[in-house]
Amino acid sequence: MSMREISAADLVQVIDRGGVVVDVREFDEYLEGHVPGAISVPLSRVPENIETFRRPVPVYVVCQSGGRSSRACELLLDADVTNVVNVAGGTMGYAALGNPLNVGETP
Repeated sequence: MSMREISAADLVQVIDRGGVVVDVREFDEYLEGHVPGAISVPLSRVPENIETFRRPVPVYVVCQSGGRSSRACELLLDADVTNVVNVAGGTMGYAALGNPLNVGETP
């Protein structure tokens, strides 16, 4: 199965609809500013947190610019988690569009 992908601009609609977003950057990066509502699961911890991604709805995977989230999606697809969607442009792309980021641990 090929990886599904959306743009950072499309992520705005996902958030407005209450979609599930998982941020795979390191926790210190997450604390510095993340997409509202995003759950933190650093890329290095994805293999031990596969069930976080296995849901009956799409899970949108985001990082800083799209590289780590793409790797996370590939890893998850290899583990038969087929509901993941990579966010191209990542958190930087989302913020560059003028969207606010949450700072700290609380989404």
